[in-house]
Amino acid sequence: MAYENALLAVADPTRQKILAALAGRRLTVGDIAAGLPVSRPAVSQHLKLLKDAGWVAEAREGTRHYFSVNPATALALRNHFETMWQHAMRAYAEHVAREESRNEQSRHEHVGHRKTRR
Repeated sequence: MAYENALLAVADPTRQKILAALAGRRLTVGDIAAGLPVSRPAVSQHLKLLKDAGWVAEAREGTRHYFSVNPATALALRNHFETMWQHAMRAYAEHVAREESRNEQSRHEHVGHRKTRR
């Protein structure tokens, strides 16, 4: 999956509102435009971009076009971020362990140094 394209597609506030409107339901361009301060042609352009990025699926029933969120894209991005998060947390845990080891070593050296000075 092209994560960059998927993320860029939802960087726009209008497209975020479109995805929120589509959450759990299918809507036409007119239905979506009715809830937004943009024209139907503008909504169509946003939907095209969202569809090209994999966020939106389109189904035709007669002359009507229904749009819905493609859950596979959301899941792929969730998995991508989950993997990134796991790597970050593992790196953080390793950093903390190294710091604790250094601090423990420093304490032992300091205590040992004090004993030899007496």
